[in-house]
Amino acid sequence: MQFNIKEIITAFMVLFAVIDIIGNIPIIIDLRKKVGHIQSEKASIIAGVIMIVFLFVGKSLLNLIGIDVNSFAVAGAFILFFIALEMILGITLYKQEESNAITASVFPLAFPLIAGPGSLTTLLSLRAEFEHTENIIVAVILNVVFIYIVLKTSSKIERIIGPNGINIIRKVFGVILLAIAVKLFASNIKALFLN
Repeated sequence: MQFNIKEIITAFMVLFAVIDIIGNIPIIIDLRKKVGHIQSEKASIIAGVIMIVFLFVGKSLLNLIGIDVNSFAVAGAFILFFIALEMILGITLYKQEESNAITASVFPLAFPLIAGPGSLTTLLSLRAEFEHTENIIVAVILNVVFIYIVLKTSSKIERIIGPNGINIIRKVFGVILLAIAVKLFASNIKALFLN
């Protein structure tokens, strides 16, 4: 096992920006009001398991349907680009139907809000970019811990930061995500044309 602090931090920041758990606090609070209670542990663990399983099985699934990782990474770069635009401009390009079921901890919270198309695409893109998968796994685990803390303290966080604070955080992470999307696109598009 070769742990690389730089890779762990990069992967953590990318996933943190894509999952956007801070920006999702208003959705979490709204969901809590609708269903009464959210199982933070269950939601965090299920989201973590989905992400780690996809990290390993995702590439095989792609091979099965005849898509290489570079093509998937370029597609992922587009998804990250649009997620970043949503965050920066405050627009909604993708709207997920919300569920009133008691299973809200799993759906829509664990999937697709936390472990959604953006984070799953990002995981495969990171795998294409990084040599050692264990760094990505550490980044996923750190994100899951952070998600758990945010879910447990979401109403306190909203009171402390306020709506303006949440908006500022979303925009800052949006700009970081946009830069990451451009880098991901540039490095993988070259690989596609060289093959």
